[in-house]
Amino acid sequence: MIFGRYSCKKRGFKNSFYVCLEHNQYLMRVFNIIFVVLFVIFAGLQYNDPDPYVWMPIYLYAATMCFYAARKQFYRKLYLLGIAVYLIYAGYLFVTKDGVIDWATQHHAENIAQKMSAEHAWIEETREFFGLVICIVVLGINYLYAGKQAKTAALGQ
Repeated sequence: MIFGRYSCKKRGFKNSFYVCLEHNQYLMRVFNIIFVVLFVIFAGLQYNDPDPYVWMPIYLYAATMCFYAARKQFYRKLYLLGIAVYLIYAGYLFVTKDGVIDWATQHHAENIAQKMSAEHAWIEETREFFGLVICIVVLGINYLYAGKQAKTAALGQ
């Protein structure tokens, strides 16, 4: 789990599984700053891609959501929107011809990171799928954290 096992009992927290709110905020801020930088780099690397008009917005949307989260501004509906769009596209890349299933079954899960040039369509499709998985996981973590923040705020802690 991203929050680890730290004890915040001295701050009045009885459950030591989660880091106290103060530590959570710091860890999530660092987490989101790292992913803002990574997603902007990912978007920049798409400049020479055959379809940058698809992938630049995908990564910049995730970077924007992480930027807002780093500033403690959480938009749960926008996280869900991004996750839904990314899941639909990831599902398409998973089952399409030359997609992830083809990579795993017909190409014996050949190394897709050995060379940066995508000589075969299934290499490109599989890399794109895993890029979407990264976006989905990051937005999902922020969505869950935003829910926890909302609950904590509602309880007045």
